[in-house]
Amino acid sequence: MFNHILLPIDGSDTASLAVDKAIAMGRAFPGTKITAVYVLDPYPFASAGPDFAFGQTQYLSAVNEEAERVLNEVKQRFADQGVTVEAVTVDAYAVWKGIIDVADQVGADLIIMGSHGRKGVEKLMLGSVAQRVVSHASRSVLIVHKGA
Repeated sequence: MFNHILLPIDGSDTASLAVDKAIAMGRAFPGTKITAVYVLDPYPFASAGPDFAFGQTQYLSAVNEEAERVLNEVKQRFADQGVTVEAVTVDAYAVWKGIIDVADQVGADLIIMGSHGRKGVEKLMLGSVAQRVVSHASRSVLIVHKGA
């Protein structure tokens, strides 16, 4: 059915639910490739100026450690179910853009991702990565919601 699934992860509960869906797809369609991706934003201090260089170094170290931890957990979950997954980390100025770029690079024909379910002002101020991926993707996107 699908040849290559991209699974964006961030350690959230809804991303964990998306992992479950991707594992199920991998079990149902054994020839399907699955790539888990953790997108890092290495530029959150870009507008803060040079005074925050030390903070940026600490941030980059922490976010890289978190990405490695989350990817290792995901790889273990896949291995426990006998499903193969490739795990990658990429840097992008916007998470949604990083997801789209990796989907293009690996030739994914499906993206399975969690939605954080932001509402009201929080959604207006922060936007929705899932919403942006859906609106910019040139492939199918399966959004997994909490409680679904």
